[in-house]
Amino acid sequence: MTKEECKNTVKIPHCLTLDNRKNLILSGVAEVDSFDDKSISAYTDVGELTIKGENLNIKKLNLEFGELEVTGKISSLVYTDHTLRSGAGFFSRLFK
Repeated sequence: MTKEECKNTVKIPHCLTLDNRKNLILSGVAEVDSFDDKSISAYTDVGELTIKGENLNIKKLNLEFGELEVTGKISSLVYTDHTLRSGAGFFSRLFK
């Protein structure tokens, strides 16, 4: 087993701490897909997490340990299930 395969099989528990809607600390982050000052998209074991707000900054990112820290004015946190991301969306379920 390669180092990359080993890293992908180790799951880090997902935990989220939001302090006064200004400081967000996440664990269990596998990847950050995209980010700007209004939105951050991160993948976790429990689904894709979209963070929306204003003046968002990634203060800390350590994918080896699955850590992400975000500062700014956080207005919403939305999870999207893995099943929706892998193509099993509304139309896939409708036409079974």
